[in-house]
Amino acid sequence: MSFTIDFGWLEAVMLASVRMVAFLVIAPPFSSNAFPIRIKAVLSVGLALAVAPIVSTSYVSPDLGGFVLELILEVVVGLLLGFLVMVVFSAIQSAGNLVDLFGGFQLAQAFDPQMMINGAQFTRLFQMTALVLLFASNGYQFIIGGLTRSFTAIPIGGGIDFAAPMKVLTDAVGGMLLSSLQIAGPLIVVLFLADAGLGLLTRVAPALNAFALGFPIKILITLTLASTVFLAMPHIVEAVTGDSIEALVGVR
Repeated sequence: MSFTIDFGWLEAVMLASVRMVAFLVIAPPFSSNAFPIRIKAVLSVGLALAVAPIVSTSYVSPDLGGFVLELILEVVVGLLLGFLVMVVFSAIQSAGNLVDLFGGFQLAQAFDPQMMINGAQFTRLFQMTALVLLFASNGYQFIIGGLTRSFTAIPIGGGIDFAAPMKVLTDAVGGMLLSSLQIAGPLIVVLFLADAGLGLLTRVAPALNAFALGFPIKILITLTLASTVFLAMPHIVEAVTGDSIEALVGVR
């Protein structure tokens, strides 16, 4: 009884699993420390087996040196794709950071080792809410689907033109900044008007010392109006997920 091993197929699956595990290490929601590294490794192998019919058809087995170079290239590609998704999802975290900054919560920032983010209350709350909605709406499945379609855009061992991902990354950073302002913009405007009103009140009646009430008033306004952002959070997560998939399949 003999067994034949297709080393070309095995090498293609190994390279695909390397790209996927590099992606899962850095891309949300899988980058959270709530996912042990062993779970990420097993998930990457399972996904690599799922895309084996796609990656093995056009793969040509190189020599040992060429295989090592392709291995390094797949790590770079996986990290690059994961970074693109992380940049897009950072819009929600950046919006929370803006709310903390203008609402007076910035002094209470701390590092969250579970989520691997550094921020105050609304920064972490926005990020946790986005991840919960991502799993509740099965949006993570679309991200995995975009990752599997990346093997069609960037075949195993086919190389990559770094001009295309750099353009996508530049657009993603600009879109992230714009999205964060759109998410937190209305609340920031209200807080700015509150500061302007307190300034005018201080000029009219200096004895009142209106700025002494500034912090509790701004905190009250922030806690009251932040609920409007949470009402729009499902639509925000849906839009961010769509942008992440476009970034994944847009790299050539």
